[in-house]
Amino acid sequence: MKPTEGRRRIVIEEVQPQVDAARYPAKRTLGDLVTVTAAIFGDGHDRVAARVLYRHASQSTWKQARLTALPNDFWTANFVVDKLGPWRFTIEAWIDHFDTWMHDLEKRLKAQPDPKEPTQQISTAQDIPLALRIGAGHLDAAAARAIGDDARELKAAAIDLRSMADANEPLYGPIDLDDIALVAAKYPDLSFATKYATEIPIWVDRERARFSSWYEIFPRSCSPAPDKHGTFRDLAARVPEISAMGFDVLYMPPIHPIGVAFRKGKNNSVTAAPGDVGSPWAIGAKEGGHTALLADLGTFDDFAALVKATKANGMELALDIAFQCSPDHPWVTEHPEWFIQRPDGTIQYAENPPKKYQDIYPLNFESKNWTGLWDALFGVFEFWIERGVRIFRVDNPHTKALPFWEWCIAEIQRTTPETIFLAEAFTRPHVMYSLAKGGFTQGYTYFTWRNTKADLQSYFEELTAPPVVEFFRPNVWPNTPDILHEQLQEPDPISRRAMFLQRVILAATLSSNYGIYGPAYELCEWRPAKPAPGKPGSEEYLDSEKYQLRHWDRRAPISIAPEITQLNRIRHENPALQRNENLSFHACANPNLLCYSKSTPDLANTILIVVNLDNRNEQAGTVDLNMAALGLPWQGDFEVEDLLTGARFLWRDQRNYVALRPEVPAHILRIVR
Repeated sequence: MKPTEGRRRIVIEEVQPQVDAARYPAKRTLGDLVTVTAAIFGDGHDRVAARVLYRHASQSTWKQARLTALPNDFWTANFVVDKLGPWRFTIEAWIDHFDTWMHDLEKRLKAQPDPKEPTQQISTAQDIPLALRIGAGHLDAAAARAIGDDARELKAAAIDLRSMADANEPLYGPIDLDDIALVAAKYPDLSFATKYATEIPIWVDRERARFSSWYEIFPRSCSPAPDKHGTFRDLAARVPEISAMGFDVLYMPPIHPIGVAFRKGKNNSVTAAPGDVGSPWAIGAKEGGHTALLADLGTFDDFAALVKATKANGMELALDIAFQCSPDHPWVTEHPEWFIQRPDGTIQYAENPPKKYQDIYPLNFESKNWTGLWDALFGVFEFWIERGVRIFRVDNPHTKALPFWEWCIAEIQRTTPETIFLAEAFTRPHVMYSLAKGGFTQGYTYFTWRNTKADLQSYFEELTAPPVVEFFRPNVWPNTPDILHEQLQEPDPISRRAMFLQRVILAATLSSNYGIYGPAYELCEWRPAKPAPGKPGSEEYLDSEKYQLRHWDRRAPISIAPEITQLNRIRHENPALQRNENLSFHACANPNLLCYSKSTPDLANTILIVVNLDNRNEQAGTVDLNMAALGLPWQGDFEVEDLLTGARFLWRDQRNYVALRPEVPAHILRIVR
């Protein structure tokens, strides 16, 4: 089929950044420099010009940034996103006839014959007077599109070119058109410009989406008295010391009434004893559901005081949103259609055979009243947003309908774009990535189960490179209340402490977002629930805080709180550790030494990390550095400062020897420039 306009001669391809052909937005944070690249080309030898058009959704007019040429028909431009929420950009490109004429004239001038050679009409041999008149015509056309002083300057330049042509010199010297070219470029002829068919979306979050340190804590275990149920007020009293450790997000498991029916007892017992507090994830009782508070924790005034305390200490409160119900939840009787009804008339409880969770009813996203269900779940977020919460950790979002999340998050962020959502989804990669594309700000990762050098490197190379880095922000946790990896189940206290240090250093330096299940990690809690005979060790904790109160002695000698505090301070003082796309790995023959670095774009801050992955033995080897990634010459001396110990070393060239003992399992080296 013949096109409606066949004089558009430019092709625009391979535009980046975009996610799934612009189906989803690429993610950036406030103040980021967005780098756009594209392949842009046309037929023949005519010169091409192009620009990026970009705007925030609230703006009606496009801003623009001129693209500059890279090798092999690629082009690039940058623009800054300075407002939260949705942005769009596209590309427009055209044949630049004036630029083409300038380069043609330059070649003609260089090709003039030597005046010492006998020729006739040297200038006309290259048709230079005619070329000058053609250029004057281009400037006249640009002047017609221009305004004010620019139009007058372009007209004057056109007159000058015609005067030079009329002189019909035997030999023309260099003609400086650089300044006038800049003026002409402001008024391109877009009559036959090609515009990229798609406006590509970008979503801009606040800085905490890119850089955060999370501390998870059960408020019911915060009482200063053993065996006494903690409260919001007790947790508020703990906030200053958690803030002093360098954490900026305080995350609580569910804080709602806990069901009585089929309540779980200690150590996940199917029968609760008198006084057992149950699992906070069995949400709902006669007192209310997802918008009610467990009375033992306090009142809404107490909750407001906790929100205020976190803000006063430079932190934010994150709530757990778990869309599931105990059999006692009001929705069970008010909206039975939101649950799966079994043939015997009972409601389907959660199970992962052979495991059964009779204390939890999952929601049915294929309900005939799915719209009412969606609205109710959206209302839960609205309720807590009205009470000052702007960060949500969402439990098992991959077990809920993906279209629901895309709609719900978009609706919330339409009015409160500063809201952050963390997806707790340990599931298949495509599902995890789909949640991120659909709106989740951050996502849990497989870090817990990436324990070898090869696994760690390959996994983080995947997470920090396109296409994944455009939409998925990893939030890395070495432990959670559900996950005590076998690496941490170390009976020997010295080796155990070394392993806990190693894993938190990896988490906090490989990823700009990380978190810990706080008191348990600080105190190197290692005891697994008793495994069944003949089966591998459980990842469940013995005496799990999910089912009972715990009293933590945070001043126990084994505590690694001072080291975590130092690690968080290093993260806050070094901008290189506050991003993910700048991660580079460096070679080392020893499989127990992992070496990697991060740098700011201007190389003003470069951090080089070497971690000993063996928690029992000293490991040594020679690291082979990629000097280009560090912004250093391939040969020469350079100084590094170990931010963990304060020691300084003079390193030379790309190969340097390292030895690390388990008790101080890493170098975090700042390159001294």
